[in-house]
Amino acid sequence: MKIIITGTTGYVGEGVMLSCLDNPEVEKVLSVSRRPCGHVHPKLEEYIVPDFMKLEAGDPKLQGYDAVFFIAGISSVGLKEEQYVGISHDIPLHFADVVGPKENMTFVYLSGAGNYKNTKQMWVRIKKSTEDALVAMPFKGAYNFRPAIMWRYKGQKRIQKMQYAFWAMYPFFKLIGMWNRMSEVADAMIAVSKKGYHKAAIECRDIARLKYIPAADAAW
Repeated sequence: MKIIITGTTGYVGEGVMLSCLDNPEVEKVLSVSRRPCGHVHPKLEEYIVPDFMKLEAGDPKLQGYDAVFFIAGISSVGLKEEQYVGISHDIPLHFADVVGPKENMTFVYLSGAGNYKNTKQMWVRIKKSTEDALVAMPFKGAYNFRPAIMWRYKGQKRIQKMQYAFWAMYPFFKLIGMWNRMSEVADAMIAVSKKGYHKAAIECRDIARLKYIPAADAAW
């Protein structure tokens, strides 16, 4: 399969990209980012886009892929609501508008773990609005991934200091079901893209389950 991945200059996007490049089911990866991802691989192509909102429908570089893994994003900490809406709502929806053809494509959006019933939280309200809008689009399938703490993939370069603190608490996060390996996240994205899944919101435990379900059975 051929996959578009955004956010490859960040921790999660880089890890998912590297895992996909190592996966024999993946024929090609197109990294779409504002700057080079810093990796070279025979399966990897890059499309440098300084402003995602200037992408236009029918862009030939974004056509003919089987799936989009939209991982580009940012924390809401320190941002005003209108700023966060632009980054976490407007950009992913615009990107979803310009890729295609949608009836042959799966769109996977990296959201985040949290209490999605608590709409008083600004980031939850905006992420949920983005999730709902993507699911309503005419893709073959749209899935919203909600991972929490993720263990790095081999060869990753973009690791923030706070990740080490999270990894030190591995036993706790594993105990409460809030832990996944980066390879599990990538494999689960590939699984839902190939065969679907019975729900659109993919939580940490779903990610772990999809890791061990053959692609042919992913629609259980």
